[in-house]
Amino acid sequence: MTHDGSNDNPGAPKVPNVPLAPNVTLEAIARAAGVSPSTVSRILNGSARVLPAKQQAVEEAIARFNYRPNVLARSLASGRTETIGVLTQAVSSPFYAEWLRGIEESLSEPGFTPIFVSSRWNIADEKARLEQFIARRVDGIILLHAQLDESTLTDYSRRAPMLVLGRSVQNSATLAGLPIDNMQGARDATHHLIEQGHREIAFIAGPASHEDAIERLVGYRTALEEAGIGFDADLVEQGDYLETGGVAAMERLMARHPSFSAVFCANDQTAYGARLAMFRRGVRVPDDVSLVGFDDLPTSSYMTPPLTTVRQPTYEIGRLAAQGIVQMIRKQSIALSPIPLTLVTRETTRRITPPVKREDTRT
Repeated sequence: MTHDGSNDNPGAPKVPNVPLAPNVTLEAIARAAGVSPSTVSRILNGSARVLPAKQQAVEEAIARFNYRPNVLARSLASGRTETIGVLTQAVSSPFYAEWLRGIEESLSEPGFTPIFVSSRWNIADEKARLEQFIARRVDGIILLHAQLDESTLTDYSRRAPMLVLGRSVQNSATLAGLPIDNMQGARDATHHLIEQGHREIAFIAGPASHEDAIERLVGYRTALEEAGIGFDADLVEQGDYLETGGVAAMERLMARHPSFSAVFCANDQTAYGARLAMFRRGVRVPDDVSLVGFDDLPTSSYMTPPLTTVRQPTYEIGRLAAQGIVQMIRKQSIALSPIPLTLVTRETTRRITPPVKREDTRT
């Protein structure tokens, strides 16, 4: 199109030079493009099959008028708001950030807008956020590590389709779960340390009330049992999935049981804190103690030394969640299987043959 508003494509319909108006309607766009209002509507909804020339004429008219569809009017007419409520536990968490990015980018193609909120691991807040989503008439809801019981989630799903990430639920037409195989991931991480010759392997757990943290503890214990290594509760310390918790937990471990040669942390943030605590005590990683995390955050490959960890494909999981909730909204069947995790071996673990006990470095 030329600067004077005329169409420089001779094969496309001519778009009249209509003056800009403060409240442009769909009908005005249709008149300017020389098509019917229903054609414009179908093009906007992505459901039109029209000649390329008509498509171009409508797009040019939309651009000239700077037209923005009335979302409220469209939602009243269609019964949909084209929004998806996404409830995470902590928007600021680097772990959740990749999940949210995958969700956001995958929802843009089918034309849905995500609304992100967090509940900070608080059941009352989680329930309040779901009520807010329902009041806003979102078309569907994605929950990351839901805390509410399955019966409550089922009740909410009757009002808006719901997909729960990182948790198993009884799947139905309105409620589905996309579980993560935390137990297998933790089992693989512990087996890796055992294969490196370690026998005294400490574990810094996640919050005791979190299903994923419980599954990772089970995976750790399972690997020990499979290798014929007795479980020692003295080698397990409680963490909270945060760096500060990792520091505190490692300090308690080193004070109570200084002879362990490896430590498996329930997530990468905990491993960052544990690494700092060991650095302050002069404990070298991996020369004195091997260290393994869980999640494979983007920053883990830049830690000093780079962290061996269990990789969760968080971005891909976010994409799967977005695709799944759209299918549920469209009443299409979906098949969700546990997401496999992979061990990423870097430079915080080393083989010890035979196993050796390190010196007590307490000051």
